[in-house]
Amino acid sequence: MVIVASVLFVLAIVVGSVAVAGLTGRLPRNRWAGVRTPETLASEETFALANRIAGPTMAAAALLLVIGGIGALTLGTVGGFGVAAVAVVAALVTAAYGGTVGARAAAAAAPAGCGDACGCGSAPSPDASEASATISAITTESRADAAAAADCGEDSCGSCSLKGACLPH
Repeated sequence: MVIVASVLFVLAIVVGSVAVAGLTGRLPRNRWAGVRTPETLASEETFALANRIAGPTMAAAALLLVIGGIGALTLGTVGGFGVAAVAVVAALVTAAYGGTVGARAAAAAAPAGCGDACGCGSAPSPDASEASATISAITTESRADAAAAADCGEDSCGSCSLKGACLPH
Protein backbone atom coordinates (compact mmCIF):
# COMPACT_ATOMS: atom_id res chain seq x y z
CA MET A 1 0.00 0.00 0.00
CA VAL A 2 2.98 2.28 0.47
CA ILE A 3 3.62 2.19 -3.30
CA VAL A 4 0.01 3.10 -4.10
CA ALA A 5 0.09 5.95 -1.58
CA SER A 6 3.42 7.18 -2.95
CA VAL A 7 2.07 7.23 -6.50
CA LEU A 8 -0.99 9.18 -5.35
CA PHE A 9 1.17 11.69 -3.46
CA VAL A 10 3.43 12.24 -6.49
CA LEU A 11 0.39 12.71 -8.72
CA ALA A 12 -1.04 15.15 -6.18
CA ILE A 13 2.17 17.19 -6.29
CA VAL A 14 2.14 17.29 -10.10
CA VAL A 15 -1.56 18.19 -10.34
CA GLY A 16 -1.21 20.72 -7.52
CA SER A 17 1.76 22.35 -9.23
CA VAL A 18 -0.19 22.69 -12.47
CA ALA A 19 -3.11 24.14 -10.49
CA VAL A 20 -0.95 26.75 -8.76
CA ALA A 21 0.80 27.67 -12.01
CA GLY A 22 -2.57 28.01 -13.75
CA LEU A 23 -4.08 30.09 -10.96
CA THR A 24 -1.13 32.47 -10.90
CA GLY A 25 -0.88 32.71 -14.69
CA ARG A 26 2.62 31.20 -14.73
CA LEU A 27 1.72 28.06 -16.67
CA PRO A 28 3.25 28.51 -20.13
CA ARG A 29 1.24 27.43 -23.15
CA ASN A 30 2.32 23.87 -23.86
CA ARG A 31 1.05 20.52 -25.10
CA TRP A 32 1.51 18.53 -21.87
CA ALA A 33 -0.04 20.28 -18.86
CA GLY A 34 -3.13 22.34 -18.31
CA VAL A 35 -6.29 22.74 -20.37
CA ARG A 36 -5.23 21.92 -23.93
CA THR A 37 -7.88 22.35 -26.60
CA PRO A 38 -7.57 24.06 -29.98
CA GLU A 39 -9.29 27.12 -28.49
CA THR A 40 -7.01 27.35 -25.47
CA LEU A 41 -3.87 26.79 -27.52
CA ALA A 42 -4.89 29.50 -29.99
CA SER A 43 -3.27 32.26 -27.92
CA GLU A 44 -1.45 32.93 -24.67
CA GLU A 45 -4.47 34.83 -23.33
CA THR A 46 -6.99 32.02 -23.89
CA PHE A 47 -4.60 29.44 -22.45
CA ALA A 48 -4.06 31.55 -19.33
CA LEU A 49 -7.80 32.21 -18.96
CA ALA A 50 -8.77 28.56 -19.25
CA ASN A 51 -6.15 27.44 -16.76
CA ARG A 52 -6.99 30.22 -14.31
CA ILE A 53 -10.62 29.06 -14.39
CA ALA A 54 -9.67 25.36 -14.13
CA GLY A 55 -7.13 26.02 -11.34
CA PRO A 56 -9.48 25.61 -8.36
CA THR A 57 -10.81 22.26 -9.58
CA MET A 58 -7.27 21.10 -10.32
CA ALA A 59 -6.34 22.00 -6.74
CA ALA A 60 -9.38 20.08 -5.52
CA ALA A 61 -8.28 17.09 -7.61
CA ALA A 62 -4.84 17.26 -5.99
CA LEU A 63 -6.48 17.34 -2.56
CA LEU A 64 -8.57 14.29 -3.47
CA LEU A 65 -5.40 12.45 -4.47
CA VAL A 66 -3.79 13.33 -1.13
CA ILE A 67 -6.87 12.03 0.69
CA GLY A 68 -6.65 8.83 -1.37
CA GLY A 69 -2.98 8.46 -0.48
CA ILE A 70 -3.69 8.92 3.23
CA GLY A 71 -6.53 6.41 3.00
CA ALA A 72 -4.26 3.91 1.26
CA LEU A 73 -1.69 4.25 4.05
CA THR A 74 -4.07 4.09 6.99
CA LEU A 75 -6.62 1.48 5.87
CA GLY A 76 -5.92 -2.15 5.18
CA THR A 77 -5.20 -3.66 1.79
CA VAL A 78 -8.82 -3.95 0.64
CA GLY A 79 -9.98 -0.64 2.13
CA GLY A 80 -6.85 1.16 1.00
CA PHE A 81 -7.26 0.08 -2.63
CA GLY A 82 -10.92 1.04 -2.50
CA VAL A 83 -10.23 4.52 -1.14
CA ALA A 84 -7.38 5.01 -3.61
CA ALA A 85 -9.57 3.97 -6.56
CA VAL A 86 -12.43 6.23 -5.49
CA ALA A 87 -10.00 9.12 -4.98
CA VAL A 88 -8.48 8.68 -8.45
CA VAL A 89 -11.90 8.56 -10.14
CA ALA A 90 -13.13 11.56 -8.15
CA ALA A 91 -9.96 13.50 -9.00
CA LEU A 92 -10.34 12.71 -12.70
CA VAL A 93 -14.00 13.79 -12.71
CA THR A 94 -13.17 16.98 -10.80
CA ALA A 95 -10.27 17.91 -13.07
CA ALA A 96 -12.30 17.10 -16.19
CA TYR A 97 -15.13 19.34 -15.01
CA GLY A 98 -12.77 22.25 -14.42
CA GLY A 99 -11.07 21.67 -17.76
CA THR A 100 -14.42 21.69 -19.53
CA VAL A 101 -15.46 24.95 -17.89
CA GLY A 102 -12.07 26.50 -18.68
CA ALA A 103 -12.20 25.33 -22.30
CA ARG A 104 -15.69 26.77 -22.74
CA ALA A 105 -14.55 30.10 -21.32
CA ALA A 106 -11.55 30.12 -23.66
CA ALA A 107 -13.77 29.30 -26.65
CA ALA A 108 -16.08 32.17 -25.74
CA ALA A 109 -13.16 34.58 -25.32
CA ALA A 110 -11.24 33.41 -28.40
CA PRO A 111 -10.56 36.09 -31.00
CA ALA A 112 -12.70 36.12 -34.15
CA GLY A 113 -9.83 34.84 -36.29
CA CYS A 114 -7.72 31.81 -35.76
CA GLY A 115 -5.42 33.24 -33.11
CA ASP A 116 -1.72 32.67 -33.51
CA ALA A 117 -2.04 28.87 -33.69
CA CYS A 118 -2.99 28.84 -37.39
CA GLY A 119 -0.21 31.11 -38.55
CA CYS A 120 -2.48 34.05 -39.40
CA GLY A 121 -0.38 37.07 -40.13
CA SER A 122 2.83 35.08 -39.90
CA ALA A 123 5.70 35.36 -42.32
CA PRO A 124 5.27 33.60 -45.66
CA SER A 125 6.46 30.03 -45.83
CA PRO A 126 9.19 28.88 -48.23
CA ASP A 127 6.41 27.53 -50.46
CA ALA A 128 4.78 30.97 -50.76
CA SER A 129 5.14 30.95 -54.55
CA GLU A 130 3.16 27.69 -54.74
CA ALA A 131 0.50 29.07 -52.42
CA SER A 132 0.31 32.24 -54.51
CA ALA A 133 -0.17 30.21 -57.69
CA THR A 134 -2.87 28.11 -56.02
CA ILE A 135 -4.71 31.18 -54.78
CA SER A 136 -4.67 32.79 -58.24
CA ALA A 137 -6.17 29.61 -59.72
CA ILE A 138 -9.40 29.81 -57.70
CA THR A 139 -12.48 29.22 -59.85
CA THR A 140 -15.69 31.22 -59.76
CA GLU A 141 -17.43 28.40 -57.89
CA SER A 142 -14.80 28.26 -55.17
CA ARG A 143 -14.97 32.05 -54.84
CA ALA A 144 -18.66 31.64 -54.05
CA ASP A 145 -17.68 29.03 -51.46
CA ALA A 146 -15.15 31.52 -50.02
CA ALA A 147 -17.89 34.15 -49.81
CA ALA A 148 -20.07 31.67 -47.92
CA ALA A 149 -17.16 30.99 -45.58
CA ALA A 150 -16.74 34.73 -45.01
CA ASP A 151 -20.34 34.84 -43.81
CA CYS A 152 -19.41 32.17 -41.28
CA GLY A 153 -16.49 34.14 -39.87
CA GLU A 154 -13.77 32.10 -41.53
CA ASP A 155 -12.72 34.57 -44.20
CA SER A 156 -9.03 35.13 -43.47
CA CYS A 157 -7.58 32.00 -41.92
CA GLY A 158 -9.45 29.12 -43.47
CA SER A 159 -11.58 26.90 -41.35
CA CYS A 160 -9.86 27.01 -37.97
CA SER A 161 -12.95 27.76 -35.94
CA LEU A 162 -15.62 25.82 -37.79
CA LYS A 163 -13.49 23.21 -39.56
CA GLY A 164 -15.35 23.81 -42.85
CA ALA A 165 -18.84 23.31 -41.40
CA CYS A 166 -20.31 26.16 -43.46
CA LEU A 167 -18.82 25.19 -46.79
CA PRO A 168 -20.99 23.22 -49.24
CA HIS A 169 -19.99 19.59 -49.70
